[in-house]
Amino acid sequence: MSLERQLRSGLGALALDVSAGAFAQLLAYTAMLAEWSEAYNLVAAGDRDRLLPRHVLDSLSVARFLQPGPLLDIGTGAGLPGVPLAIIDPGREVTLVDSAGKKIRFIRHVARALQLKNVRPLQQRLEKMTPDRVFANIVCRAFASLTEFVTLARPFAHGTTRLLAMKGAYPREELEALPGWVNVEAVEALSVPDLQAKRHLVIMTLPRQGVERTDGNTWQESSQ
Repeated sequence: MSLERQLRSGLGALALDVSAGAFAQLLAYTAMLAEWSEAYNLVAAGDRDRLLPRHVLDSLSVARFLQPGPLLDIGTGAGLPGVPLAIIDPGREVTLVDSAGKKIRFIRHVARALQLKNVRPLQQRLEKMTPDRVFANIVCRAFASLTEFVTLARPFAHGTTRLLAMKGAYPREELEALPGWVNVEAVEALSVPDLQAKRHLVIMTLPRQGVERTDGNTWQESSQ
């Protein structure tokens, strides 16, 4: 199956209706990811023959869980999931943070080549950033433990911010280890087209100051 057909089929399976321009940009981003990975090792070598399902469609599988407003992508790597999410929603400001210079250089190249005006790449360690704004959505993909993620994200969040952690297998131990000031809204089982792998999305919020979850609370897995 050609990349064009695979992308069109995948977008349909995810119920995403994107513009012709965004469709072309997603294909171009996939091509650039393949090209730059040869020299910059942006993704694992074993993934390079399945970039579209494993990375692009996987990133887009969380689109329906975003709420309106700006997005912060922590530990974005090669721009995943932030760049695909920015492409399909050009009205959303997307800030992508990573400490690796080569990965941020790649994202800057992508933003220039595809004229992505809503993409803001930053080469930073998040713990050293001065919070100058809060975000409606904060996302990470294969980045860190849930506890590390929410701890790093906390200065950039407010009471209505949605924290979205993309995981593989259901992260039961990580959920139980979360600090009490985190509210787990849901753990969604994701189905990514053409990808035979377990995927879960942990959706969290930060309750108002001083409110903690009840000890012994458990979270049930939701189906897509």
